Amino acid sequence: MAGYGGSSESDKALDRLVRELKRLPGIGTKSATRLAYFILRQSEEYAVSLSQSILAARQRLNMCSVCSNFSEAPVCALCLNPQRTDEILCVVESPADLEAFEKSGKFQGRYHVLHGALSPLDGMDEGKLRIQQLQQRLKSGVVKEVVLATNPTVEGDTTALYIARLIKYNGTKVTRIAHGIPVGGEIEYLDGATLGKALQNRVIL
Repeated sequence: MAGYGGSSESDKALDRLVRELKRLPGIGTKSATRLAYFILRQSEEYAVSLSQSILAARQRLNMCSVCSNFSEAPVCALCLNPQRTDEILCVVESPADLEAFEKSGKFQGRYHVLHGALSPLDGMDEGKLRIQQLQQRLKSGVVKEVVLATNPTVEGDTTALYIARLIKYNGTKVTRIAHGIPVGGEIEYLDGATLGKALQNRVIL
């Protein structure tokens, strides 16, 4: 890579690819470099297909106007599903967490995606999360219980407590998923059985 002698154009291109890959969550320099070399070893058709799929997803996917999950339609399929109950609302940090709960097959209510957790050090305050939209959804009075399913981390717990204080005043039951989930763990990586138990054993806040 660049940094010694004179940098060639190929060095600069590789540096740029590694730099962009490092911006992905959980990817450091070593992993980004390994991914970059993997991409470079593939055919040009693969590289074109990968770049086009990223661009297409970015252009076509928007936030569902109801739950804030990513969707190609204005309202996602989960929100349109008449078989799900409107009385229980599960609040998660990310679309990946929503997918994890869906795979568990243990929840038949509705969802609300925050797109993050409160973390002042990372510049994530309440204004950058979908908390105001959550409050708007609760005004109808249809939701009887809000399940706070943020990650069992400092940021996730802080977010859950903050939201609980905001919404308990209107009489809505507020629960937190049980901590059968490992402290510091991330929901999207847990198995369905663990997530199902966490939902079943949720506690009132």
